[in-house]
Amino acid sequence: MARYDVYQNTGRQSSVAPFLVDVQSNHLGQLASRVVIPLRRLDSFPDVRLPFDLTPVVVFEGIECFMDTPQLAAVPVRELGNALGSLNKQQPEIVNALDRLFGAF
Repeated sequence: MARYDVYQNTGRQSSVAPFLVDVQSNHLGQLASRVVIPLRRLDSFPDVRLPFDLTPVVVFEGIECFMDTPQLAAVPVRELGNALGSLNKQQPEIVNALDRLFGAF
C-alpha cells in the first residue's frame, strides 16, 4: 500500500463514489487502517459548484471524479484489497486539498 494508491470502493456508496484514494503517509504502514478520500463521479453531481482547491477533479479509469476531501475516513486495510492504480502525479492537488481542509493556508 502506498500513498496516492486508488482502490475500488466496495461500500454502499460505490455507485456515486467508485474509488478511494489513500492519503496516509507511507511511514505509517504498520497501522491496521488507511486514511482515504472518496472519489465521487462528477456526473452524479451536475449542478453542484465545488471549491476546486478543496475538491480537485481527477480522471481515473476514464471516469471524471472529484476528490471529496471533507469526507475523508479511516478504512481497515483488509477492506481495501489490491490497488487499481495511483494518483501520484496529482500529488500537488491532493496535498493542497488536504492543506485547505486542515487550514494550512
